[in-house]
Amino acid sequence: MIYPSIDKLLLVVESKYELVHIAARRSKEMSKTGHNQMTSADYKCTKNIGRALEEVAEGLITIERKS
Repeated sequence: MIYPSIDKLLLVVESKYELVHIAARRSKEMSKTGHNQMTSADYKCTKNIGRALEEVAEGLITIERKS
């Protein structure tokens, strides 16, 4: 089973496309800065893209919408 599940992620983000965009940007940011929002032991994934998705699922990444 894939963690976090797409169903849980889509409760936070409106579309799959937006989810991919957010996760990719956060993953690149994590690679460049080395900054994680949780401790390494709290993550289930070892790769940055998985960790970014976990942060989205936990609500640690806020999404600002332009009106």
